Amino acid sequence: MGDEKEHVWPRRIFVNNVDSYSSKFIAKFLSTCIAGESSDDAEADEDTTLATPRDERTGTFQIVGTVSSSSTEEKASFLLEQYTSPTRDQLLQCLLECDVVVYNVSENATEEQIEEATWAITALHAEMENFSSQKMFILVSTVMTWALTKPRDLDDADAPLTDEDYRRKRPHPNFKNHSTLEKLVLKLGRTKKSKLTGYVVAGGLQYGKGENLFHYFFKVSWSVQFPKVPVFGPGTNHIPMIHVYDLGGVIQNIIDLKPKSQYILAVDDSKNTLEDVVKMISYALGPGKINQAPEQEAILMKALKPEELEYLSINLHLEPVLLKETFNLRWTSEAGMIENMDRIVEEYKDTRQLLPIRICLTGPPAVGKTTVAEKLCQHYQVHHIKLKEVIEEKITQLEEILSGADREYVNEEAVAAAQDQLQTIHNSMEKNAGRLADHLVFHILYEKLNSKPCRNQGFVLDGFPKTYEQAKVIFSDDDMEYEDLKSKAPMYNKKITPEYVFALDASDDFLMKRAQAIPQSVAEKMRYTQDEFVPRLARYRQVSASEETLLDYFDELEIHPEHIEINTDNPEYAEVIKKITEVVGIPRNYGLSPEEQVEEDRRLEEERQHKLAREAAEKKRRDTAALAELAAQYEEWNRNVLEVKRQEYELLEAHCLPLRSYLMKYVMPSLTEAMLDCCKAKPDDPVDFLAEHLLQSNQQN
Repeated sequence: MGDEKEHVWPRRIFVNNVDSYSSKFIAKFLSTCIAGESSDDAEADEDTTLATPRDERTGTFQIVGTVSSSSTEEKASFLLEQYTSPTRDQLLQCLLECDVVVYNVSENATEEQIEEATWAITALHAEMENFSSQKMFILVSTVMTWALTKPRDLDDADAPLTDEDYRRKRPHPNFKNHSTLEKLVLKLGRTKKSKLTGYVVAGGLQYGKGENLFHYFFKVSWSVQFPKVPVFGPGTNHIPMIHVYDLGGVIQNIIDLKPKSQYILAVDDSKNTLEDVVKMISYALGPGKINQAPEQEAILMKALKPEELEYLSINLHLEPVLLKETFNLRWTSEAGMIENMDRIVEEYKDTRQLLPIRICLTGPPAVGKTTVAEKLCQHYQVHHIKLKEVIEEKITQLEEILSGADREYVNEEAVAAAQDQLQTIHNSMEKNAGRLADHLVFHILYEKLNSKPCRNQGFVLDGFPKTYEQAKVIFSDDDMEYEDLKSKAPMYNKKITPEYVFALDASDDFLMKRAQAIPQSVAEKMRYTQDEFVPRLARYRQVSASEETLLDYFDELEIHPEHIEINTDNPEYAEVIKKITEVVGIPRNYGLSPEEQVEEDRRLEEERQHKLAREAAEKKRRDTAALAELAAQYEEWNRNVLEVKRQEYELLEAHCLPLRSYLMKYVMPSLTEAMLDCCKAKPDDPVDFLAEHLLQSNQQN
């Protein structure tokens, strides 16, 4: 019997556009599912199921899919095969080899994708007689094809629409092609004794696993970009939604159960408005506040695309009867996004690798902690925690609450509490000559480290805490009492405790010289004058030599500090930053926005052009210098050649003097006389005449 089921249950599943958000996670979910699993009553744990590799689990679906030509990602581990922009013939061959074909047009589907899905169901229907076994075509569509559907009872506008109302549905004007495709799938997939069965899944707006439609609200909240997260439009519309893994679960159930009804609504149990959703995102991840903004502002801000606004403007009450009564769905988020926001936020951070970076810098005065901290904060886009500024920021916040600047989010109890806290701070500073009592400092710093910006992005602690006891109090768990901390082993709050500790150090002579080199006005402001700096340095050395130090505290937590020696007066601290970034790694937050990326690309291009210009100018300079050097060498060579020739001439002249004298004395007179006689006689052979004449003259002499 088991073998028969194995033969009947489909195993090979095609999913289109697996490089897109929706299809990617549907395919990833299906790759972990075992054929026939949802038809059983097994209650397997979802996290365990999803964590098990596909090839280690017997009977899991085999997923093949297409990706766009622009995709640069390598083949995902959950895919058996991947096709990049195949031709129609290649695609048809792929579809014919699959037991289930899933075409997802639920989000941001283009006309080409709608056309391809239309072609796919038509081509499969035409090849139906050649099928060796039953095939299933599942169209994952969108509730936007229900956007203008009126309730059965016009007097009860809140009455939900159910799966049975799909024949009355009226699509959004921009989703008529989706509706036409749905009808075609239902028509071609319901022929009697057909080997091709068609299903349509009308999916709610999808969320989870890093987000897509709701990404803007998560990003703005996570980055705390605005004091209030904008809600575009009235925000009172009810949005049918579903977690992307739950949509995958619906498809799994269709494959296993083959329900009689071919049209399935896939939405969760939430009945939330857009305002409710954005408010909860802001509360869980960001400033906790929202403000209404016109829809056109979303376009001007480039926050959302027009088609995304269309999705977010839908207002429907849907009841997925078939899902509840027939399917065996192991929900990821049955109650909806708001009820499961903590889990959705963790999914978001994990999927997008938005992990906070928490660093503590410690070291003596004038070693450069603040400069290094500023550069690290700029590199990692985290928050610079300087104790004085944190206290000033807290006082400003309390004063703003008392001024009534944001009464919408502040009740009378909060105002009274702010008044008491501000008064306590002022009283403490008056009693301690402008300094704040330690327990108040610890409380304010603890609040800052627990704030959403620090929890989301991270921070660099600049020179505080200084002692073992201070660290013990600040980083302790909330449920431990202050007195207990003195006797018990260190317990710490992992969400606010630094994960990297760097101890900068330098010799006292080096630090003294650096402090003395600072202008007097700056030194007074930084407390680096002779009267202040020397005692501060002495106190630091004393604390560092105590029985239990700050570094000992982190060592006990197995957060082992990295020691970095400063021995050069480099204002950029390039070597220090390099060492720290090698330990910490790459930034773990969002990259640049599109506008910032354009500006960064422009800046890099300018730098590249300047570099090329500098290199060209340097090459020209080197070439000119080389030519000038060659010309000088050539001129020097010519001078040397002329000098050599002159010297050779003079040498020859010197060698020729004796011979010339001999000729002038003994040869030239006789020769001259012979030549004169030859001219007078004009003989026929002057040479013989001269020879005879010279011979006679020589005999006579």
